[in-house]
Amino acid sequence: MNTTSSQAGKQDKLISPLIDARAKGEKDNFPWSPEVPAYLEKVYWWAYVRPYAVAFFDHEPIVNLILLGNMVKLRDLALDALGQSIQGRTLQIACVYGDFSIRLAQRIAPGGSLDIVDVAASPLENARRKLLPYPAARVMQSDSANLKFADATYDQIVMFFLLHEMPKDVRDKTLSEALRVLKPGGKLVIVDFHKPSKFNPLRYLYPLMFKVLEPFALDIWKHSIAEWLPKDFVPAEYAQETFCGGVYQKVVVRV
Repeated sequence: MNTTSSQAGKQDKLISPLIDARAKGEKDNFPWSPEVPAYLEKVYWWAYVRPYAVAFFDHEPIVNLILLGNMVKLRDLALDALGQSIQGRTLQIACVYGDFSIRLAQRIAPGGSLDIVDVAASPLENARRKLLPYPAARVMQSDSANLKFADATYDQIVMFFLLHEMPKDVRDKTLSEALRVLKPGGKLVIVDFHKPSKFNPLRYLYPLMFKVLEPFALDIWKHSIAEWLPKDFVPAEYAQETFCGGVYQKVVVRV
């Protein structure tokens, strides 16, 4: 997206408080104001880019409605895959509505840390406010397809309902970057949509919604997440489980 100078200026002003004391001490050169990708502005302006969208959607009943009453179950599936007491450095790629990040921050063990990255400023500012009571957590603006972290930085990474919202090139780069910044022995946890079983009525209803609101989502029905991993990557472990009649999936990749 070609951002005008006035838009960029507003974004800089909004995101500047996100550079906390820990971030200032980092050696990495983070791109604190990357441009919002064109696909995100065009397709998801109503859900993530505008502050009023964030204010509307970031409520537990709305998130639970979107996930058909399964928010708590799916949230805990992701968090339990990370552990009850999460050691080391954790990265959450993309902000999540509801209490997902709060619950994740509560599981960070003493001495551990949680970083949350997103390319859009509004969700980050919202996450920053929610996470103020948790000093081990910080938020930063960065493009998931071009993470400004050194190789092997994190012990675990989580993506919660992110991949279905991305076009193929962004999705491939995001997965490649996530695996690059994982330490040997680290794990990537993904929870997202999955193609329902043929007896599940959502198999026939969801495509109508996807066509209007989630134009990239059918890719996750047609392909296994394993197909999107870098061709030269050989996982130490790849485990997939489906839930709720095949509507959702959890994938854990160990490097």
